[in-house]
Amino acid sequence: MGIKERQERDREAVRRAILDAARDLFVTEGYPNVSIRKIAERIEYSPAAIYGYFASKDDIFLALAEEGFHLLSAPAAIGPDDRLPPLDRIRGIFWRLYEFSREHPQYFWLMFVDRSVPRICREYERSPFVRELRRDLVAQVQRAIDTGSLPSTVDASVAFHLLATGVMGVALMRLSDRGPTDIADDLARDVVNVLIAGLQTGTRLASPPIVWPTETVHAQVS
Repeated sequence: MGIKERQERDREAVRRAILDAARDLFVTEGYPNVSIRKIAERIEYSPAAIYGYFASKDDIFLALAEEGFHLLSAPAAIGPDDRLPPLDRIRGIFWRLYEFSREHPQYFWLMFVDRSVPRICREYERSPFVRELRRDLVAQVQRAIDTGSLPSTVDASVAFHLLATGVMGVALMRLSDRGPTDIADDLARDVVNVLIAGLQTGTRLASPPIVWPTETVHAQVS
């Protein structure tokens, strides 16, 4: 191994240590109570060394969030592929979201539950991967509409958020140890199936199409 490769390996090891320490501290002590100095103390580095990797605590969180979305969307983990019927694809996607809450509870908590962290939806411009992932997932719902698996009256963005909200509700119930957690897996499956069945009936939805902040900006510019 050459000097450059060794330096890159060492740098990545320190970056990994920063992220791991920050993730644990954000969850156990609360995001507002964690400072760069506290993260540095956890890994026995100086605060100045941390700034050599991340400009701020928010940047550390956003790096963790993007890492979490990569874990959530890994092709090997998400399961069903595009060759499956559209509704089976949707079931697989939202079951993966529930599985993610079980496999990576700290990431799930920080990304979707903790209200004290920076709002990811306001930082999409800093993470093209996260922005494109959301668009791809909504496109999977739109595919079900385009193929007639869901009625044409269904808005893909609304359907996506209904399904995500239902699954996250079960995931949060299990994470907080409230309610019938012993049947949480079955509840998660039932929630997805019942919501899909409801969407198939063409029930009128009160929710308007959902526009994210960056989409609003793009629309104004164009």
